[in-house]
Amino acid sequence: MTDVEVSSLALLAVGLGLLGFIEPCSMGVNLLFIKYLEGKATIRKLTQTGIFMLTRGLFIGALGALAVLIGVAFVSVQKGFWILLGGLYLVLGGLYLAGRAGFLMHSLGPGLRRLSGARGSVALGLLFGLNIPACAAPLLFALFGAAAVGGTSATQGFFILALFGLALSVPLALAVLWAPGRGLLDRLAGLSSRIPRVTGAVLIAFGLWSIYFGLFVNLEDWA
Repeated sequence: MTDVEVSSLALLAVGLGLLGFIEPCSMGVNLLFIKYLEGKATIRKLTQTGIFMLTRGLFIGALGALAVLIGVAFVSVQKGFWILLGGLYLVLGGLYLAGRAGFLMHSLGPGLRRLSGARGSVALGLLFGLNIPACAAPLLFALFGAAAVGGTSATQGFFILALFGLALSVPLALAVLWAPGRGLLDRLAGLSSRIPRVTGAVLIAFGLWSIYFGLFVNLEDWA
C-alpha cells in the first residue's frame, strides 16, 4: 500500500469514525460511558475520557492489525462481538424496565468503585473497543483487499483502525471539554434515574439492533 493510499484511508478512517459515533450500535456505548461519568469532578471527567478514548483507539487498532492477519475471517469475529454487546444491552435494558437497575448497581457497587478511576476507563475502553460500527466496513475491506495481494501490513492496519477508534470517541471528548457539553452529559446520565423505563427501552432497542447486525447483516453491503 503506497503512502498516498495510506493517507487516503487515514482520512477516510477519521471521517467514518466521526460518523460512527451516531450509529445505533455506538450510541449504546456512549450512553453507558456518559452514565459512568455522572457525578465526577470536571478534572476526573477529562482524565477518564482521555484514558477511555486512548484505550479504545489502541484496542480497535489492535483489531485492525488482527483483521490484516486473518483476513475476511475477522468479519465473523466482529459479528460475534456485536452479538455479545447486544446481549449486554438487552440485560441492562431489561433490568431498567423491571426496576432492578438499582439492585444491579448495589450488587456490583464494590467492583465498580474499584474500577472508578483510570482502571475503570481502561476496562470500558477495552470492552467497548470490541464494538466496531458497521460504517468501518469500507476500511476493513480495503485492508482485506490490500492484504490479499501483499500490499499492506499489520502495522498499517493498526494505524488506520486506531485513527478510526480515536475519531469514534472525539465527540465525547469535545462534550467533556466544553462546559455546556458537560452539563448536557450530566442531564443525559441523570435520565437513567429519573425515567428508567425510557432508558431501558432505548438500551433494548440498541441491543436488538446490534444482535440483528451480528446475525443478518452482510458487511460487504456496507462497503
